[in-house]
Amino acid sequence: MSIPTHTGHTSVRRPTDGSLKVSDDLPPLQHYIGGEFVDGETDSFTDIVDPSTETVITRIPEGTAADVDRAVVAAVAAKPDWARLVPKQRSEILHRIADRLEQNSEILARLESANTGKPFEVSNDDVAGAIDTFRFMAGALRATTSLSAGDYAEHHLSLILREPLGVVGVVTPWNYPLLMAAWKLAPILAAGNTVVIKPSEQTPLTTLKFAELVGDLLPAGVLNVVTGLGASVGARLTEHPDLDMIALTGSVGSGKAVARGAAESLKRVHLELGGKAPVVIFADADLDDAAVSLRAASYWNSGQECGAACRILVHESVADAFVDKLVAQVATFVVGEPAVGDVEIGPLVSKAHYDRVAGYLERAAQQGITAAIGGAPLDGPGYFVAPTVLVGVPDGAECAREEIFGPVVTVETFTDEDDAIRRANDVPFGLSASVWTENARRSHDVAARIDAGTVWVNSHLVLANEVPWGGFKGSGYGRDLSVYALDEYSRTKHIMHNHGR
Repeated sequence: MSIPTHTGHTSVRRPTDGSLKVSDDLPPLQHYIGGEFVDGETDSFTDIVDPSTETVITRIPEGTAADVDRAVVAAVAAKPDWARLVPKQRSEILHRIADRLEQNSEILARLESANTGKPFEVSNDDVAGAIDTFRFMAGALRATTSLSAGDYAEHHLSLILREPLGVVGVVTPWNYPLLMAAWKLAPILAAGNTVVIKPSEQTPLTTLKFAELVGDLLPAGVLNVVTGLGASVGARLTEHPDLDMIALTGSVGSGKAVARGAAESLKRVHLELGGKAPVVIFADADLDDAAVSLRAASYWNSGQECGAACRILVHESVADAFVDKLVAQVATFVVGEPAVGDVEIGPLVSKAHYDRVAGYLERAAQQGITAAIGGAPLDGPGYFVAPTVLVGVPDGAECAREEIFGPVVTVETFTDEDDAIRRANDVPFGLSASVWTENARRSHDVAARIDAGTVWVNSHLVLANEVPWGGFKGSGYGRDLSVYALDEYSRTKHIMHNHGR
């Protein structure tokens, strides 16, 4: 069944002087183990595709369990010396990493846009966020707090120590390759751990470039990168007996597989998984402000964002007015390749994901759900989908419950506050949400009743390194960002001295 594109976004803007060229920016296309780039154990490779043009940029090695084992050996060997550094020493290294990233920010943004199709507005923001993550953790690790030393049992002095966990395995996703690596690596290194990271096999270029850029700043073996598939590299990281923790940002299915694999060795698990963020708009909300804000919060990174404002619940009395305002905002998007400077919406990351999103739109049309704007893929080459607003969405519809992960927003209506809260919570996810109202008491009460790790009031998708990020329910557990992330990658030890005489 074909789906008509209703208004706007009928073409993809293309550069007149050719697509992004990054051949001079590419990192060594090898694993990074023990402080150097090394070949893999096999001759199998994965093509890295530019999603804007469907052309192959390069190839990267498909790692094996043996490659993971080599990396873990290097990380274990580097663990004692790295852990013994005092906070000031590790802090200075993290600051130097941030400086090195900043000095190479244009190269990193260009690689990220070529590999993922992101507009430069998004990739530049990712690089800036990665730099700030390292700067924040460099400061936070020198100011950690814990229970004061003291006598909590008569004649016994208690001391609380915070120690590194040891070796941490990391699996990062394709939607924010560099930024999600930074969100994991900065607190892991700050806490005194060594690490083996597997980037997504679709988007490994900036992670490998990161290793190339900062490798001389870290002792050999502290940072290791193994590229490859989840079924081999990811699975081996998850089950490896010498890893003390596995941290993943990815899909719910990947999270379940990691949790199962880690159970045998009882290693710690950190899971940042999917989302289906409800946006609850009450009748007294500033509709203009909401529409302008959601233009960014719903479609940032082409909607490939786990916290995206993708599920709008609006009071029935203002639903038509709000939809008109939102559609007017969405109609102004420029869709195209990142090499075009004013592009705001790029392609989806891969053909498989493009087909998946298109399938949701087809099924929605078959169910009688209307696209107020968009509603269909756009002409190729490239994996472009028109920014879409689906209206007339019934309670419980597939498109309103499952994570589409594309430039698609659904709009439902509600009648009263209890109905809105019930509907907002009636999904398997609990990562983020937002509440839109001018009533201060309502904003406090409703935010407290929504089952999500982050709830914004009169805004959405505003992040800061000082505050935690993570979800409830099917969105996983554990916290990224803030001092809570340092706690994630540390262990506490109680030492008690009998000083009675």
